[in-house]
Amino acid sequence: MAVETKVMNCIMCPMGCELTVTLEDGKFASCTGNTCPRGAKYAQDEVTAPKRMLTGTIAIEGGLLPLLPVVSATVLPKGKVLECAAYLRGVTIKAPVKAGDVVVPNILGLGVDVLASRSMDLI
Repeated sequence: MAVETKVMNCIMCPMGCELTVTLEDGKFASCTGNTCPRGAKYAQDEVTAPKRMLTGTIAIEGGLLPLLPVVSATVLPKGKVLECAAYLRGVTIKAPVKAGDVVVPNILGLGVDVLASRSMDLI
């Protein structure tokens, strides 16, 4: 049995606990150093299937600004973030847009919508 340890900082709250994660044969075995259960869950997710939020901008026609800030509605697989960002470079929408509107539904078939981060009125 191969045992490996990883040290990471938890990002689930401002405390930033230093976590020590133990993997046995590449699978999560335990976590120490967390002061709350969210830290252990974060560590397990981070070593088995890391996920990240996606933020960026897309082109908008007829808006007060040329770019609209956007954010994913939820986390998506870390390995797909760059591919999603590349996809957003080719997206153009038309103003007006309200904050929270879905501007890209189900990006790359991942089941995650991309939302407008702010409202944008017409020129």
